[in-house]
Amino acid sequence: MKPSPERDDVRANDTSSLAPLNRYLGLYAALWKNSVTREMGFKSNFLLWIVVELLWFALQLTFMTVIYSHTDHIGTWTKWEVVLLVGAAHFIQQIFTALFLVNCTQLSEHIRTGKLDFMLLLPVNTRFLVSFRQVDLGGFINAASAVAVMVYAARELQLAPSAAQIAGFLALCAVGLLIHYSLMFLLAAISFWTVQAQGIVYGYYNLFNIARMPDAAFGGPFKAVFTFVLPILLVVNVPVKLLAKKLESPWEPALLLAMACACFAASELFWRFSLRRYTSASS
Repeated sequence: MKPSPERDDVRANDTSSLAPLNRYLGLYAALWKNSVTREMGFKSNFLLWIVVELLWFALQLTFMTVIYSHTDHIGTWTKWEVVLLVGAAHFIQQIFTALFLVNCTQLSEHIRTGKLDFMLLLPVNTRFLVSFRQVDLGGFINAASAVAVMVYAARELQLAPSAAQIAGFLALCAVGLLIHYSLMFLLAAISFWTVQAQGIVYGYYNLFNIARMPDAAFGGPFKAVFTFVLPILLVVNVPVKLLAKKLESPWEPALLLAMACACFAASELFWRFSLRRYTSASS
């Protein structure tokens, strides 16, 4: 039976529509390979940062233990629910560190040294290249320690989440990760005006610590700002509420998703506006 020309056209269109995706996946794989090579060239530094992050995580858990030695609840949150929250916050933070932190902080260096000029000439989306150029592999190892703490806390709470709940939790974590990335990328783009913006970027990174606190601990203008302006409280609280069956309303995940879309749109608009202003490092 002779193949139909129409079917060949459909297959050709399907293949061409997947070509950009395959191209970017191949590029990202190459960037990963370069990152692995770079990390293995400085093994001592790689291991040292893992130890430092583990000690910092242990300190956070110890802090919560001290707080709960004086009280049974923070709002409606029990001790092991907060431990679950701290574990989830560390998980999201370390995944963010692995994928985006170094790249966001290096944007100002790309502008100052002229590397951005070269990136703009490449036949690839510049924001993609700036955002995913380097991977911090230690972040994934530290994220694994956060998963271990979350599993232990879930056992203490006698939680038996279904596959759908776990999938929902991971999806909401990804949405929270998008919020962190969008806000930090937006702040990094200030480098087009100030050249150096690492202080601003790391200042926001330090605000991550707010995310590991239960939202019930805050109120008034402070809670409003960190829910609707810088939605840091939503990033971790909403996924953990789903896992611990504490969601008060389906509007909470909807609000998290809406804020993620708003933050990403704002970062993209500011990025494009900044690029239009940018000439080159030599001008």
